[in-house]
Amino acid sequence: MIKVLIVDDSATARHILQEILQSDPRIEVVGLAADAYIARDMVVEKRPDVICLDVEMPRMDGITFLQKLMNHMPTPVVMVSSLTRKSAQVTLDALAAGAIDYVAKPHSNIYDGKEEIREELIQKVVDASYAKLRQIVPLKRVIANQLSIAETTKKVIAIGSSTGGTEALKVVLRGLPKNSPAVIIVQHMPDTFIATFAARLSELCAIDVKVAQNGAFLEIGTAYVARGGLHMVLRRSGARYYVEIGEGRKINGHCPSVDVLFNSVAKVAGANAIGVILTGMGNDGAKGMLHMHQNGAKTIAQSEESCVVFGMPREAIKLGGVDAVVPLEEISQSVLSFLET
Repeated sequence: MIKVLIVDDSATARHILQEILQSDPRIEVVGLAADAYIARDMVVEKRPDVICLDVEMPRMDGITFLQKLMNHMPTPVVMVSSLTRKSAQVTLDALAAGAIDYVAKPHSNIYDGKEEIREELIQKVVDASYAKLRQIVPLKRVIANQLSIAETTKKVIAIGSSTGGTEALKVVLRGLPKNSPAVIIVQHMPDTFIATFAARLSELCAIDVKVAQNGAFLEIGTAYVARGGLHMVLRRSGARYYVEIGEGRKINGHCPSVDVLFNSVAKVAGANAIGVILTGMGNDGAKGMLHMHQNGAKTIAQSEESCVVFGMPREAIKLGGVDAVVPLEEISQSVLSFLET
């Protein structure tokens, strides 16, 4: 049984979330807390496996409580709040503070919209119960060596990530120099958050980070993040790469899908590509990475000990499509090494 503590200042929300979670036989709700101080005592007493945490609460907000929790008693946390729908900044702050994932409360009254979030909430709580908490450490300044532009113009780096990926991407991209080959990224995330996420990464990295636009030609020193709800594929016009963005059915439960991106990279870039698969639940990207590997691309999977959830890298490794299994902090250097071979 997965023991869950629900922390929300709304009594209605607490009981609706409890009803949803306890409808799954794998989950037991062991406590309901109206604020962070009650939650603190329940964490010590109940030792929950997962905490569902609201953002706006009296006496202490959810982000502050999350930061204190991760310092003193690290526990997997899924943020459940209307603010995760309205404010991408709050969501990204929560993920940076150590939250595993987030679920947006429905637009309407939570009682009326409970079916809207039932499947997502249950799945994310189950996923969080398998997560390994990463250590929150201050970001260090990264100085990456410049690469030969003549060599990098033909190259492209494709990255896929999911649960835990927002922070993992930050680590990888900060290790790339400003004249890195273009980077194309699928991160499983609602479109509401993509622009803020890209802007935050751009502030932290030597390379520019943008939201991918349909038909955009890839430029050196720029990373392109796929929009939520739309697939992204790599295309080529003469000597130049560009991305095509469009609607499509979910693949492996996701749109955008890492497999869709990786399969297009395998076809268009072949041996001129480097593929990276980061932390995430499920198997999205595993078959696409194998396809890239078979077409001559160099491929890297994040190591188990450095993943929040090892699902996606594990499945890629099992299929035999991975050249190197690397700890998160060393992935950017591995990418640079492959570029120079």
